[in-house]
Amino acid sequence: MRFCLNWIRLTFTFCWVQGIMSYSFKQPCVTQVSEPVNMGESPVWDPRLGKLLFVDIHDGRIMGYDFDTQTLDVAAAFPGNDLTPIILTKNQHIVLAGINRSLAKVVLYQTTAEPEILHTVQNNKPKNRFNDGKADSKGRVWIGTIGHEPANGPLELNAAALFKFTKDNITNPNIMIDNVSVSNGLTWSLDGTEFFYIDTPCEEIVKYDYYAETGNIANRKVVFSTNEQHMGYPDGMTIDEDGNLWIALYGGGSVIQVNPSSGELLKRIPIPAQYTTSVAFGGPDLDVLFVTTSKRSLTSAERIGQPGAGSLYAITNLGTRGVPNFEADI
Repeated sequence: MRFCLNWIRLTFTFCWVQGIMSYSFKQPCVTQVSEPVNMGESPVWDPRLGKLLFVDIHDGRIMGYDFDTQTLDVAAAFPGNDLTPIILTKNQHIVLAGINRSLAKVVLYQTTAEPEILHTVQNNKPKNRFNDGKADSKGRVWIGTIGHEPANGPLELNAAALFKFTKDNITNPNIMIDNVSVSNGLTWSLDGTEFFYIDTPCEEIVKYDYYAETGNIANRKVVFSTNEQHMGYPDGMTIDEDGNLWIALYGGGSVIQVNPSSGELLKRIPIPAQYTTSVAFGGPDLDVLFVTTSKRSLTSAERIGQPGAGSLYAITNLGTRGVPNFEADI
């Protein structure tokens, strides 16, 4: 299903007329491109495969959306485990993945291959799990955890952390930010001097000075808050070629574009799923913003009203594009 946004009236207009796209539309268009999974997360575009990879966290699956054939398949599956995030490596057949609290190498599209566990963090917090992560320009892996989230009860706050793995410290990663609740979206400025980060319950996007050669961060500063506008909780995040941030709003049914230098909200694009989880630019020209969503927390009635919840969405006509992903080298 496709629809376009009219930003003046904030209404939806379908992009398709008798199966033919109208090219007169210049507003952002949102397309549901997959059937729902339970909890989609961690989208990443792999140009070598021509696929948008993402995870179905609690079903332990890595999914692959083929851009050309518009089909979805399972690239790897480890039932009974939580699996997120996925990070590209120099080897197109292997990704790094967070499996429960372990960083692991996973071979794609080999059903008999078992994950190779590299290291398990927070042994004193056995109910934590990894949540989001990316590689930096030097191939170091930044990956964070989330506190225990019981089926009935509050999230355990301040029990998680953001870790940095390098070739030299795989079994003893650096703790870069401690006392985190939900380590989430992260990205770097285009010139590599700033690191942006989200701890979701704080409802803030923060910036640190970033030193690429050492991989150190300093001088925390809030650049945007979703709490002030009551728009939802910031989740996954990416950056476009203009240096603006794109953020999925968990519980806010939308993605936003923010100028981190001015703190200005530039765009807010509704998604027909209340729990939008993450964003990544993809497609051959990196001009499609893919959005993962979740249906896990919806009631039965809400699922009826949001049949697309859990699906992968694609947003076009944004007037910008993303930048290539860094690959892990550890």
